[in-house]
Amino acid sequence: MKRLPVNEIFYSLQGEGGQSGMAMCFVRLSHCNLSCPYCDTDFAAFQELSEETILQALRAYPTHNLLWTGGEPTLSIDEEVIDFFRRHGYRQSIETNGTRPVPPGLDWVTVSPKPEAFPLLKSNFPSGVNEWRFPFGAGAPLPPSITALPPAQCYCLSPIIEPNEVINSTHETLQACMDYIMQHPEWRLSIQLHKLLGFR
Repeated sequence: MKRLPVNEIFYSLQGEGGQSGMAMCFVRLSHCNLSCPYCDTDFAAFQELSEETILQALRAYPTHNLLWTGGEPTLSIDEEVIDFFRRHGYRQSIETNGTRPVPPGLDWVTVSPKPEAFPLLKSNFPSGVNEWRFPFGAGAPLPPSITALPPAQCYCLSPIIEPNEVINSTHETLQACMDYIMQHPEWRLSIQLHKLLGFR
């Protein structure tokens, strides 16, 4: 049975993007193929856990919404893993940096592309994704034109907010992001509600 490098498993609400507000089981996997200077996630530590062990941990929670995150989860999960959890009734989402194709069988694909992924997006996601979520500010490049991206249901910009920063209407990055969206209304604002409201 496949073993996955699990950093943590926890239950909370999705704090951003097109599924914001949904109750989710989060499985954070370790390892990443990028090193983004604005990354706010500590995913270095991990335990090698079997699919069955992960399943037992998930059964403690009342939802069947499962979100694979990281790190970069495509380094660890594959079609076999997705199929295992599907057979046990889980609706599966993924958050990926876009540098690698995602395994088939996922129910919701969120791509938060970093510059290294920009040339790969059309080849990695020829049929499109559910959600593009681009980081905005702190040195991150502006998103490409929507016409240059594979199709999606949601086009989100997420202002980069440091963990201890106060998010309010005077926040410089937030205001710049709002201004950009006002000028490019095909995008929508995605605030990290877990930081704003103080939940995990």
